[in-house]
Amino acid sequence: MSRYHLVTLGCPKNEVDSEKLVGRLDAQGFAPTDDPESADLLVVNTCAFIGEARQESIDTILGLADSKAEGARLVVTGCLAERYGAELADALPEVDLVAGFGEELHAPGSPLSPAPTATAVSIGRKPPTGPSVPAFDLLNLPRPRSSRPWAYVKVAEGCDRACGFCAIPSFRGPQRSRTVEAILAEVDQLEAQEIVLVAQDLASFGRDQGVGERSIVPLVQAVSERVRRTRLLYLYPSDLTDGLIDAICSTGVPYFDLSLQHVSPPLVRRMRRWGNGEKFLRRIADIRAREPEAAFRSNFIVGYPGETEDDHDQLLRFVEEAQVDWCGFFAYSQEEGTYAADLDAMVDPSLVAERLAELREIQDRITAGKRDQLIGREVEVLVDTPGTARSHREAPEIDGIITVPEDLVAGSFATLTVTGALGPDLEAA
Repeated sequence: MSRYHLVTLGCPKNEVDSEKLVGRLDAQGFAPTDDPESADLLVVNTCAFIGEARQESIDTILGLADSKAEGARLVVTGCLAERYGAELADALPEVDLVAGFGEELHAPGSPLSPAPTATAVSIGRKPPTGPSVPAFDLLNLPRPRSSRPWAYVKVAEGCDRACGFCAIPSFRGPQRSRTVEAILAEVDQLEAQEIVLVAQDLASFGRDQGVGERSIVPLVQAVSERVRRTRLLYLYPSDLTDGLIDAICSTGVPYFDLSLQHVSPPLVRRMRRWGNGEKFLRRIADIRAREPEAAFRSNFIVGYPGETEDDHDQLLRFVEEAQVDWCGFFAYSQEEGTYAADLDAMVDPSLVAERLAELREIQDRITAGKRDQLIGREVEVLVDTPGTARSHREAPEIDGIITVPEDLVAGSFATLTVTGALGPDLEAA
């Protein structure tokens, strides 16, 4: 039996793509292995969002090339393959195949390919059409039952926005929403206790089908009828309507992951985005008034071209006032083909580093304080693995964890009392 070794880099959306590939490889008779040296097929599902992610992808590819057994094939897929396909193939002779979103992982005629011809795999663009093209859509492929008590479910692919810093639409294509029926069938198939809905622009789900919020709200409601926990990631602030807020709160997981990116009005406009700090603070206060137990996460870009000291000071004040539970800060990455790539007034990297350090220090203090406030309180947790759990306040893989008694069974729920806190993490018994 042929064996494969798959490495996934980047965001949860990439993880869903990899699970779809796993389902396909399993169906074709491949068996997984954690040992790259024993694999007949090595696959790297890459990320190309920013420069650091691209470098991690390249380092991973080269590391696997060193471990590749004689006769094995090394395949690169995902965003890096789609964005830099031909260039990547020329630069990395160690790679046997660079497979973008419209290509099969196995080259035609390969001894590892179960079919004599290539199959078109569409991840981010509409699948090819025509009787001569044996196309299928990775977005809607089945995937294995979740091996964890939670699972990501991608509800749409691509993005219709034109944010100045983001290249995703150029290689993931325009937004393409799945049907509600297909999503719910996948939710049932996964058999998870918690479903985390993801997309490049989650709150716009269904808009490309002409329905907009009339689609995302019923979807959230329908998923929450099937699982104990429904969580949403990546919400564009202008689409956080009253109806969506109420739908999220009614799931029992009042967790709001808001894609804010900055708060200074001139800089937000230069980013080609919506909003400002005042609007964001009002929305957060409104949500807290409705649901005092709401948890918040956001991300901000530091050093976007033209960011002044006043812009930075506005962001510092916002972080202090907003008191969100979790927050990430990232240095601006100049991305080829984006609006911002040609802007003037680049910020010196050393100044960006200073601003990042200042923001992270403030947020670390805020997060630690939020966690300290929970000591002595009861929380309902979902046990992910023996000894590790999460409440509604922690999204999997990106937030803190709760250490719990190891005799609690993975996949079970328990009501415990928080007994301690250390930075982002809690202890409960």
